[in-house]
Amino acid sequence: MTLSQELKHELLKAQKAEITEYHVYKNIAKTLPKEENRKIVEEIGEDEKRHYEIWKGYTDVEVKPNRIQIWLYTTISRLFGFTFGFKLMEMGEERAQVNYQKIEDVLPETSAVIADENKHEDILLDLLDEEALVYAGSVVLGLNDALVELTGALAGLTLAFRNVNIIALSGLVTGIAASLSMAASEYLSTSSEESEKNPIKAAIYTGIAYIITVALLILPYLLLDNAYLALAITLTTSVAIIAIFNFYISVAKSEPFGKRFFEMAGLSLGVAAFSFLIGFLIRGWLDVDI
Repeated sequence: MTLSQELKHELLKAQKAEITEYHVYKNIAKTLPKEENRKIVEEIGEDEKRHYEIWKGYTDVEVKPNRIQIWLYTTISRLFGFTFGFKLMEMGEERAQVNYQKIEDVLPETSAVIADENKHEDILLDLLDEEALVYAGSVVLGLNDALVELTGALAGLTLAFRNVNIIALSGLVTGIAASLSMAASEYLSTSSEESEKNPIKAAIYTGIAYIITVALLILPYLLLDNAYLALAITLTTSVAIIAIFNFYISVAKSEPFGKRFFEMAGLSLGVAAFSFLIGFLIRGWLDVDI
């Protein structure tokens, strides 16, 4: 079959994407501890290689994979979980499906490949069992509580004291005590309900998420002398944490990003604004000057 230059160009791009993803799946499959997950990932990888061979049958050209993308997606998968890494890669593949649609009327195999990319791989990815996603609810609890409680506390303390050292000290004491309290509450809550989650692991995930959030929010007060500038950076950090985490959840669990992000950001900033006002009123009422 004689291919037009445009059609051949599209097929070569598709080949490169398929063989690149095959190598990513192959790399990650070797690192997975569960045999079931390894088989799922290997099966997806073989599908990608089969698609590559289909396009190669038309172009008769051997295409090398994108080594940078292989390294990038392999690294992301190892750092943030294979479900997140794979689904992030699939999002990129979905954007590339326009290439397949351009050639669907010309090559008969295209419809089958599109069906694979749209359905088969999504079904396999949904079967993946990853501990980080099982305990995502515990992480949400720790993050959300820390963001709402500590941004509010720091906003109130900033106006009440206006001294970065006192604010940082008060915030650290409050944050550490609250993290231990939240971890204990999550342990008791998980223990009392029927769940696949381990109560101790759930408590650890909640506590760690809380502690990391506390450290990031208080850091500006440890580095800067201006309490109001530190508060502004803390609030910006709070929104950034919410955005990053919600992006992770939206990709890994295929959930909408906007609603959860605006809900969490609105709660955190709303409580901070209210606490800032409370700090102003209490400072005037008690006539405190530090």
